[in-house]
Amino acid sequence: MMDVGRHPNIELLAYSEIEKVEGEVGDFRVTVRRKARYVDESKCTGCGACAEKCPTVTSDEYNLGFGKAKAIFRYFAQGIPSAYTINTNHCRQFQGKKCGVCAKVCQAGAINYQQEDRTVEVKAGAIVVATGYDLFDATRIPEYGYGRIRNVVTALEFERFLSASGPTHGHVYRPSDLALKEQLPELEKQHQRAAKALEAVEKKFEQSSDAFLPRYQSGELQGKEYDDWAKQIETYRESTEKLQALQAKVDQIHSATRLAFIQCVGSRDIRFNRQCSSFCCMHAIKEAIIAHEHETETKVYVFGMDIRAVGKGFEEYRNRGAREAHIEYVRSRVAEITEAPDASPILWYEDTKLRETVHFPVDLVILATACEASHGTRDLAQLVGIETNDFGFIKTDPFQPLDTTRAGVFVCGCAYGPQDIPESVAQASSTAARVAQILTADRRRTATG
Repeated sequence: MMDVGRHPNIELLAYSEIEKVEGEVGDFRVTVRRKARYVDESKCTGCGACAEKCPTVTSDEYNLGFGKAKAIFRYFAQGIPSAYTINTNHCRQFQGKKCGVCAKVCQAGAINYQQEDRTVEVKAGAIVVATGYDLFDATRIPEYGYGRIRNVVTALEFERFLSASGPTHGHVYRPSDLALKEQLPELEKQHQRAAKALEAVEKKFEQSSDAFLPRYQSGELQGKEYDDWAKQIETYRESTEKLQALQAKVDQIHSATRLAFIQCVGSRDIRFNRQCSSFCCMHAIKEAIIAHEHETETKVYVFGMDIRAVGKGFEEYRNRGAREAHIEYVRSRVAEITEAPDASPILWYEDTKLRETVHFPVDLVILATACEASHGTRDLAQLVGIETNDFGFIKTDPFQPLDTTRAGVFVCGCAYGPQDIPESVAQASSTAARVAQILTADRRRTATG
């Protein structure tokens, strides 16, 4: 990405939307709306002082809601450009509250609360649609309990757990355990406030609570101020008990070691997406192998109709997963997931060998959600004037598979259809060659015209 940002022949228009496309092959005019960041890209040094001092804490979108971010943020550390952006939905300055902290600490003077959207026109000889894909919304299958059962996550969320820069720093913790950890700082603050309040009362009366309480309970000391002191003692004891109980639970937290991957969630399903999502099987095996590398006691079960290891070396990789990471491939469609009292998910499925219903408890369930055509792909197709196929992806010429239904407009990556990274890279190279072929021919015609 750094090479893209520095290349003299590449102009990067991040945080922008296409509004209109006019013209024809060799002479397209594209109107682009550049959204306001409220941070001047040319001045921002990416030092992070603004985010460090920002008082507003929100959920981290990049980590899919696991972890915290600030109202002024960078989507992820390696993003290009490295400039920060203000989230106006959470920024106090844009919510009518007094703040302006980021502007005060920014030594480069990059913060501009009055910045507005602006439109630019880009002239191009050809257009390449590479709008990626969306993930299937797993809440549409209620029997799997996503969003309701705490320890059921998507494959993308699990990938963030495995990342060293993710919310768990590479440790495979259950979301229910993470929720316990998040409660600890607030309870500690409550306990500290109760302790300070009790200390102030003891200082006022110049005696300890241990000496006061027997005299109060015997009736020797009476009055409102002594009643308040007794209440402070009770509050302190309750906060101490709650903190100790929660701390005991947190101390028992360990990495999830029994993992279940459920394949084809929203894929190969006549209710949602009939097509195979292509990369999910190998993605699950990759994540299972990494999870086993992080914790050698991890046992992984992959539930699916079959494993589609269709690429070069994929079958060998599948066998390596079974041999080295002890992955067990279970041929079955999981019918339902329920939750045990200890928050462990319980899988209910039919054992196709024994022909009987099995319930199987695990620590964590990972759903391999389907690859769907993105909303951006559909919207852009309408703007550009190209067609989509029955699955919502960009429709192409059967004999020129990178050409769309409009001359001069091409496609690559998952805007074309579900495919993995090597396929997307190879297709992108082919599309670039196809664009060069068209533009070179057009220039020759213009020169000889």
